[in-house]
Amino acid sequence: MTTHAPKSGKSTLAMTVNNTGFLVDRLGEDCHPLQHLRELTTNSIEAILQTPEKAGEIVWDADWVTYDLESVYKLSITDTGVGMTGTEMEKYINQLSSSGSEQSLSANYGVGGKIATATKNHAGVIYLSWKNSKSAVVHLWRDAETSQYGLKRFDTGDGETAYHYSVEDAVKPSLITSHGTKVVLLGNSNDEDTMKAPPDTPSPSRWISKYLNSRYFRFPAKIAIKVREGWEYPREDKDRNLLRGIVGQEKYLNEHAESSGKVDLTGAKAHWWILKDEPAIANNSGFIESAGHVAALYKDELYELTSGRGGYTTLQTFGVIFGYRQVVIYVEPDQKSGQLTTNTARTALLLNRQRLPWSDWATEFREKMPDEIENLIATKAAGASGADHSKSIKERLQQIIELFKLSRYKPVKDGPFRVSPGTSSGGRSSIAVDPKIPSGGGSGGVAGGGTGSSTGGVYAAFQTDSGEPAKQVKGEAFPEVVWIRVKDGTRTAGDLEDRAARYLSDQNTLLVNGDFRVFSDMVNKFVGDLGNKESLRPSVQDAVEQWFEQSLVETVIGIQALKNAPEWNPQDVGNALSEEALTAAVMPRYHVHSAVKRHLGSKLGKMN
Repeated sequence: MTTHAPKSGKSTLAMTVNNTGFLVDRLGEDCHPLQHLRELTTNSIEAILQTPEKAGEIVWDADWVTYDLESVYKLSITDTGVGMTGTEMEKYINQLSSSGSEQSLSANYGVGGKIATATKNHAGVIYLSWKNSKSAVVHLWRDAETSQYGLKRFDTGDGETAYHYSVEDAVKPSLITSHGTKVVLLGNSNDEDTMKAPPDTPSPSRWISKYLNSRYFRFPAKIAIKVREGWEYPREDKDRNLLRGIVGQEKYLNEHAESSGKVDLTGAKAHWWILKDEPAIANNSGFIESAGHVAALYKDELYELTSGRGGYTTLQTFGVIFGYRQVVIYVEPDQKSGQLTTNTARTALLLNRQRLPWSDWATEFREKMPDEIENLIATKAAGASGADHSKSIKERLQQIIELFKLSRYKPVKDGPFRVSPGTSSGGRSSIAVDPKIPSGGGSGGVAGGGTGSSTGGVYAAFQTDSGEPAKQVKGEAFPEVVWIRVKDGTRTAGDLEDRAARYLSDQNTLLVNGDFRVFSDMVNKFVGDLGNKESLRPSVQDAVEQWFEQSLVETVIGIQALKNAPEWNPQDVGNALSEEALTAAVMPRYHVHSAVKRHLGSKLGKMN
């Protein structure tokens, strides 16, 4: 693959690329495994929008010419765009950062399609294009001898060689009349099946449909996109071997939502939908994101989409603790709020060169929660089962609360401490400078016994008037605890599966999985010890859950005390409060067993 010739001025010798193959391979490593689907689809959309009608069709299909001749499936995309001449393809396809569209931070980079596609198809990417009814073909590949990417040289049959050639109309797709382009992906070898989904791809039988539907929010109104499914079935089997229309998430969500709306956030707008509680949520998951999820919306495309278990967790940070399976939230950053663009591989959005402020948006969305979502949460929460153990647990832990060393500060005028914002769940750091104490060589000038803070470094103790004046206060250290179960609709199957609990730090809420096998095993053991009397199961379950809940609560408030220690950064704290860490916290069972035994003995009489 060639680069632009260097342009040197009087003062500068322009930089060039020595080993383009290495650069392309390195950039390709940053691409999502399915990124080429997006790049080639977007190229086709742009090509159609350059036609006078700005209307056309795009089809992802097997290349049946290759299959009929060589009995191997090769993935292809065909569009009815403006097409390219052989000379244009040599220019646009064989130059790394060249494209037929604008090249800027906010537009087409002219890089993505080649990087994402060529690096996964060393055997080659064949471009067949028609313009003014004339054909031209080029073969972009990775030369095995030189490890360089570029156009393959062909023998024209008259003793000459060239980098493009023409083909007979017999191989022109029926979709194309006078103009259009077909791209065939050969993979890394001639016998590789490129219709087959890459390893670990969701919905492998519908992988292209699923990716495109969930990558695009909407498509231009006059462009139809179709994808082949069931290609391995006989072509006459129209029920299974078919072309599925791709609609994008917006159309699907609007058709399946019971309500929707928008919430204005700082520098962004949150679009939300509440999906109908219907079989479609599960039945359509193979070709579109049909259940609750979160994503960023930019120029009609979706970025950083989280679905499944990750999506449910993200929705809970937005305050959708219950009913999250029915809620979809897309946050659309305001392009006027700063420089908004994508990374080169188009895998993430960047706002002023930083990652998107998801935590800030989640907090603001919770504060402005739409009434419809509030009602959904309340309806689902009404089905939650389990006793309130908080009073008993607080009474027991109050006896040793000083051991947890929790400190909180509240901004007040002329307060004795100075605090920095944003490092604790209360919004203020628990490491604060006391200006009344001389800052000598010791650590007495830092409340909490530290020598610095996560924001101020080791010199935080020597600040004079940095930070806000504050006083130390007693905050609510105990998290709100909610037991969730599949049977009462407060937990969705697959979410928190075989995990004990999830802690929502911004909301100081602990969600405990009532279906976790460690809890049920303990309940079953005590019921058995009591003669398998099912009438006693509710009392046993209440006791078991109360003592496991206390273990989890102690873990949460204990980790909170470490939040601003110099040795504990925010990621360390997050790891210590992760689902896996909270599961580990309830795995020791000897002391819980002893406590439950005493508890039941006091109620039911002495137990063996």
